[in-house]
Amino acid sequence: MGATLNLVYAVTIILFTISSTSHGYDPLDPFGKITIKWDLLLSSPGHHTVQVKLENMQEYRHIDKPGWKLSWHWESKQVIWDMRGAETTEQGNCSAFASSGTLPHCCLRRPTIVDLLPGSPFNSQVSNCCRGGVLTSMSQDHTNHVSVFHMTIGSFPDDSGEFTMPSNFDIGVPGYSCDNATSVAPTKYSTDKGRRKTQALAATWEAVCVYSQFRSSQTPKCCVSLSAFYYRNIVPCPTCSCGCSSSHCVKPGEMPPYLEQKHDPDEEVSPVVECTKHMCPIHIHWHVKVNYREYWRVKITATNLNTMKNYTDWNLVVLHPNLKSVEQVFSFNYKSLTPYHNGINDTGMFWGVKFYNDVLLQAGKIGNVQTELLLKKDMGNFSFREGWAFPRRILFNGDECVMPSPDDYPRLPGYASSSTSSSSAASSFVTIMIITLESRIRKNNFEKLEQYVVIPSDSGIYHSLEIAEKARDTNRAILIGKFDQGSQPSLDKGRKLQILTSHTLKPVPITSEYWIPSKSKPRCINRVWY
Repeated sequence: MGATLNLVYAVTIILFTISSTSHGYDPLDPFGKITIKWDLLLSSPGHHTVQVKLENMQEYRHIDKPGWKLSWHWESKQVIWDMRGAETTEQGNCSAFASSGTLPHCCLRRPTIVDLLPGSPFNSQVSNCCRGGVLTSMSQDHTNHVSVFHMTIGSFPDDSGEFTMPSNFDIGVPGYSCDNATSVAPTKYSTDKGRRKTQALAATWEAVCVYSQFRSSQTPKCCVSLSAFYYRNIVPCPTCSCGCSSSHCVKPGEMPPYLEQKHDPDEEVSPVVECTKHMCPIHIHWHVKVNYREYWRVKITATNLNTMKNYTDWNLVVLHPNLKSVEQVFSFNYKSLTPYHNGINDTGMFWGVKFYNDVLLQAGKIGNVQTELLLKKDMGNFSFREGWAFPRRILFNGDECVMPSPDDYPRLPGYASSSTSSSSAASSFVTIMIITLESRIRKNNFEKLEQYVVIPSDSGIYHSLEIAEKARDTNRAILIGKFDQGSQPSLDKGRKLQILTSHTLKPVPITSEYWIPSKSKPRCINRVWY
């Protein structure tokens, strides 16, 4: 009986997961959707004026070129007599109106509507139209996430002329599915600078469209590689992350077959990627760059390997617990995403600066964008162990990227053999460095290592002080890898050792335990002072 209940429970969970995924639910943007709102402004037999509004209510997904293509199915014999702000792609058979002297704009039972292009005649425009079907996300550009057009609707001569709401909506963008429209409260419009409000005269209907990555593409569109300053290798994207077919890839140094590709401005060109082991159009790299005492620094690089497309208004969404303590983001815009408003702040969105790096160019020498993050450590949770410093999820333009296996994440040196040690990552690294220096001196037959251990010149003040504290027990001082003109260590007036920080480039004295003997003249052998 218990086994049966467990089986029923497991099947229920699986079915719930499948239905949620196919329906397009996104836990990082649970309220994300595109709405299609119909306002019936005027209505009389055989003549109806409608305003249609498409609104992208998603935090980070946007509609890129070639834009939306809205279509529906008329339930009765209705036609579109006139349009403003948009147009249909075909007129259809309007022979039934040949004797009227004026033909309708579209007589198709299932019309396809496209947005007008920028620069269209003013007498064809309405407010919030004419962007070529592009809808920005709410986070990136709150002013251009809406598209509007007006229609005048009539009927065939043998129809009653009553308005009937259409069905089977589709916005013509891969991955999106829409439900049928339902009646909602009439839309209200503000006039006279907000002093007066009017509303849709007859009625308002609304259809909702949601996105599913599984509907959009059979294979992923991006992958992630990882590296760290304490790990000598780069963890690459998993092999065949975006498929294994090499029939549509370009080898390094070769020109892509531009002339063989379709050049329909209304259709998205199929990607032709550079030949790699992962075969993804987009490659994201996360590098743990520097460790300070209270901060740590990460470098993120997004590389376009698609030779056929520029990504305009691209964005990245990253899930990592330390994003609640972002101190500074360089060269990218950043916004914290907190969809549940419950204090959990572990998701952030990055996108390019307008007119600087908001376009990720096609594959080539300049087909990449990069940034660095400075994050403040949460001493209760921060660690370099077990891959904690790497993201849990990364999404590019709303599509989840393939991550390496957690078993392959960069590890601290020697951590596998000393997993029970309670020392910090920095202390472990310093210990290894000191042992290496001691063995190097002994190998050169030097009998005594007196006072000095070197620290790399790109280390900051906090990391330098940590190493100095570690060296206190062995009575060794720490020198930065930079000396004065006479190849002598940097000293202050009191003959105290100094370290040079990478932040201020000003010497900072170490504590009094690290005096240089006044009568001794230190020499330098392999950058180790003794």
